[in-house]
Amino acid sequence: MRNIFIYFLAGILFMSCAKPDFEKTADGLIVHLKKEQSFGLNQVRLQVINDKIIHVSATPDDKFSDEKSLIVVPQTGKQAPFTVEEKNNCAVLSTASLKAFVNLKTGEVNFTDTKGNAVLRENKGGGKSFTPIEVEGTKGYTMRQVFESPDDEAFYGLGQHQSDEFNYKGKNESLFQYNTKVSVPFVLSNKNYGILWDNYSLSKFGDDREYAQLDQFKLFDANGKEGGLTATYVPDPRSGKATVTRTESTVDYEDIKTIKNLPANFPFDGANVTYSGELEANESGVYRFWLYYAGYTEVYINNVKVVQERWRTAWNPNSYKFTVNLEKGKRVPIRIEWKPDGGISYMALKALSPVPDSQQNKLALYSEMGNEINYYFIKGKNMDEVIGGYRTLTGKSQIMPKWAMGYWQSRERYKTQDELLGVLKEFRKRQIPIDNIVLDWNYWPEDSWGSHDFDLKRFPDAKAMVDSVHQMNAKIMISVWPKFYATTANYKEFDKNGWMYHQAVKDSIRDWVGPGYVGSFYDPYTVGARKLFWEQMRDKLYTKGIDAWWMDASEPNVRDCTDMEYRKKLCGPTALGPSTKYFNTYALMNAQAIYEGQRGVDPNKRVFLLTRSGFAGLQRYSTATWSGDIATRWEDMKAQISAGLNFSMAGIPYWTMDIGGFCVEKRYEKGQRVFDKTGNENADLKEWRELNTRWYQFGAFAPLFRAHGQFPYREVYNIAPDNHPAYQSIVYYTKLRYSMMPYIYSLAGMTYFKDYTIMRALVMDFEKDVKVNNIGDQYMFGPALMVCPVYQYGARSREIYFPQTTGWYDFYTGKYIRGGQKLNIAAPYERIPLFVREGAIIPFGPDMQYSNEKPADKITLFVYGGKNGSFKLYEDEGDNYNYEKGKYATVEFTYDEASKSLVIGDRKGEFNGMLKNRTFNVVYVNQASPKAFDLKVKGKTVKYSGTKQVIKL
Repeated sequence: MRNIFIYFLAGILFMSCAKPDFEKTADGLIVHLKKEQSFGLNQVRLQVINDKIIHVSATPDDKFSDEKSLIVVPQTGKQAPFTVEEKNNCAVLSTASLKAFVNLKTGEVNFTDTKGNAVLRENKGGGKSFTPIEVEGTKGYTMRQVFESPDDEAFYGLGQHQSDEFNYKGKNESLFQYNTKVSVPFVLSNKNYGILWDNYSLSKFGDDREYAQLDQFKLFDANGKEGGLTATYVPDPRSGKATVTRTESTVDYEDIKTIKNLPANFPFDGANVTYSGELEANESGVYRFWLYYAGYTEVYINNVKVVQERWRTAWNPNSYKFTVNLEKGKRVPIRIEWKPDGGISYMALKALSPVPDSQQNKLALYSEMGNEINYYFIKGKNMDEVIGGYRTLTGKSQIMPKWAMGYWQSRERYKTQDELLGVLKEFRKRQIPIDNIVLDWNYWPEDSWGSHDFDLKRFPDAKAMVDSVHQMNAKIMISVWPKFYATTANYKEFDKNGWMYHQAVKDSIRDWVGPGYVGSFYDPYTVGARKLFWEQMRDKLYTKGIDAWWMDASEPNVRDCTDMEYRKKLCGPTALGPSTKYFNTYALMNAQAIYEGQRGVDPNKRVFLLTRSGFAGLQRYSTATWSGDIATRWEDMKAQISAGLNFSMAGIPYWTMDIGGFCVEKRYEKGQRVFDKTGNENADLKEWRELNTRWYQFGAFAPLFRAHGQFPYREVYNIAPDNHPAYQSIVYYTKLRYSMMPYIYSLAGMTYFKDYTIMRALVMDFEKDVKVNNIGDQYMFGPALMVCPVYQYGARSREIYFPQTTGWYDFYTGKYIRGGQKLNIAAPYERIPLFVREGAIIPFGPDMQYSNEKPADKITLFVYGGKNGSFKLYEDEGDNYNYEKGKYATVEFTYDEASKSLVIGDRKGEFNGMLKNRTFNVVYVNQASPKAFDLKVKGKTVKYSGTKQVIKL
């Protein structure tokens, strides 16, 4: 009896000491799991950020990590109310907007609305996996999280990638930073939720397997012999070298390590290379191929050209993805045609074997290294509200200075002070609007990269140069790399504090300048290094009056075309830990350095940064991103449309590109030299002009409007003479951009006050129309304008889908078009197809040469009838942060279709220099009265002094 009593007491004691299945916490709940039932998972935690955002953490360890997030800002305000209960073997957390369920056995997390309708479900069993990893003495986990996904779901965001993919459903994407590739771990669903994946290492969306070599197939050479493809290397006849033929079982020359396996001493510039034979699949299904290429490339499989000719410059390869359905045991021809376009060139072709659609179409996220799974579930009524949740977590998007909404002129590069000033003078002489001119790299003495000094032979008085730019009513942006030659004083100042990456110096890596110089990049992962980086910029550059910062190579790109493991060595270890763990966040830390630095010394002057890389949270540092050193090709222009849309849908609203492309095919260089000398137009120059014209037309409707690139020169008067349609079209859209300034700057205000997105995929505004889910080559520019770029040479029309639920007006004629149909629309050389949404209200300002040349005392207000509509005009001082203190003004316009009346509301708010009185020229457009856009058209004149008026139209 006594023993029974002892066992009874022991049982009570054990039960009292054992952890409960779950516990309620101050901000959510924690579920404790039995490892043998949960695939090694120990705990799952839900934390309520607000009623629409839940932070999910999962760990195999006994406690959660206490490391501070690099991307999520501290959340202030009262804790949102929530309840916790147990129901059906789940811990259930409920807020005013959603419910989150955690299975007490598996840790599986599911989200529903308040009525129980499913929104997002983790894969059955939880979908979590952890594999221990240790790098440089730091322990962590390689991890993956899989979610279920219904067939009609679509995924967007993930940053900016170059394979011309829009809807990522069923696709794979590697998330890392590189020139032309910007990865942001935020996924936006057409089901009106988002996932912010809080991890900084190399990550993947979709299939997490590595692309496998071609030897996964049975390969046969050109003569039918098994073992590999026939590789034929035919040199340029002028080289005097012989053709090389050999059998190759892989095509893998994608970095400076693997290109050593190419034929030794072979002259690749001007050569023709083919890989030909047959391949036989080991299983039937869809194979997902990955092509990596520099030079001209085409791929044929089973006698079908699966890759049309693509080109990239030799030093800057690109990747492209395509799929092929193959049958097990069936031999099919394969042929890769490659024309390298430089002394060093890159080529690789790999593939992923088939997986079932049920697996491929799920939402899956993988990261190489982290402490635990961390993601934020964000629910919204629409995509804008979800993006608003993303910015609640990662920070508000600052309002860019008003001048940044104008036109920027750049090239690689203005080599002298006189050259830069001469370009700006020419713009003013020709009365072509411009706000910003850019000084690209190499303004310093050749051997002094990172010194922030100017080469006095070419830039004898940088302060006078900047002053001259300002006297011509423009701004100047300057290129600053996080790179320092080891001989500079700035390098040594970083190095003595332990704030430099040493691998490049240790390996004596020389760059491409002159004889080649040794240097490296600084480590921005510590406060001291960030402060020093800014202080060096302040002392040498900001004191000269520089207005904006171009943060190039911020991936960081210590060396081009290295393999991934060597890249990690070159950019680490960081002050926080191994670069494997912090691989993707360099640009974010670097942006923080300049933003906090400038606001620290000049707190009321708006910061502007342009960076070649980015990450979640970049928008809080007043930073825009451009799409890197893209190519001057039509397919690259097209790829920028979907790239810009997905970057915008990743929550960062300011994006731009090199209009015309950065890296130039050699044939175009010859064309402009002909133009410079004689004015004749050969075939290449003709195409160059059309390519630039179409690209400028597209660029005028990007969040930021900017041209840049290598030779040929990018100024409009260097592209074509003033009597040429290319010149006339480019100038037309530049002037239109300035006329739209009241509209565009109001959109900029909305990005801050309403968490708005300027460049908008159709799915954002027409989510009920399933036909728009895969349309990535049309978009909305703000709420009113549908932009339809032309991206094929010689095209004078293009197919356009007009979303249903609204009608549309042709911008140039006012002609009405019914929604819900696909039409072939004329696209003459000089015009981009542009349409206005029914119910739109668009304010246009006066002709201007720069953004603040004239007050918008007369606004032409186009009102497009057919539906109710509204628009809020936003104005502030344009160049400071007084808007954060409430110093701004708005005027709301509301159109009522039933009464055909426009209400111009009371002006709300005020700021220094605000217009007290203005005139509105109200132009009414409807089906019965089509009107083309024209600032000279006469409408109803309304004198406005800030009080409400009702105008019958």
